[in-house]
Amino acid sequence: MNPCTQPFAATPAPQLEALFRDIAATRMQGIPILNPALQVEAIGFQLWDGPQGRLWVGVLLTPWFMNLLLLPAEADSLPAVPPTGETVIALPGDALPFMAGHEAALGDYRLCSLFSPVLQFADQDSARATALEVLKLLFPAPQAAAPDLSRRRLFGLGK
Repeated sequence: MNPCTQPFAATPAPQLEALFRDIAATRMQGIPILNPALQVEAIGFQLWDGPQGRLWVGVLLTPWFMNLLLLPAEADSLPAVPPTGETVIALPGDALPFMAGHEAALGDYRLCSLFSPVLQFADQDSARATALEVLKLLFPAPQAAAPDLSRRRLFGLGK
C-alpha cells in the first residue's frame, strides 16, 4: 500500500469539509476567484466498486471549485495516474479524466474538475443541486427488472 494512501472506512466527507474549510481560511484567503455565496460542502459521497477496488465518490464544493473526487475505501484501490497527469476512469454514466491530488492531512485522491471557478452559481442551493444532478447522471439508480410477461409465465407454466 502506498504510504500516502490511507483508506477511509467511513465516509470521508467530514475530513474533506474540515480540511477545505481550513484551506479556504488560509491559502485561499483573498483570492479574487472565490464565490462568497458558496461554502465548503462534501456532497453525496457514496461507495463505488471502481476499477481497482472500492472507492468513495462524491462532489466537493468550495468557493473556488466543484470537483468530483475519488478517495480509497480499500488499500490500493485508487487508480494509478501516469506521469502525463491524468487517467480516464469509466464511471457507470460516463468516462471522465481524473488527475492526482494530495493533501498531507488527507492523503492521495483523484479529482475531476466540474467547475472552476464557480462564479456562475448564485447560491449554495443551486450549486448543491448541480452537484447532485451530476452524481445522478454518473451513477444512475439501478433499473428494476422488467416483469416477465411471457405466455408461459402468465399461465403459470414456467418460472
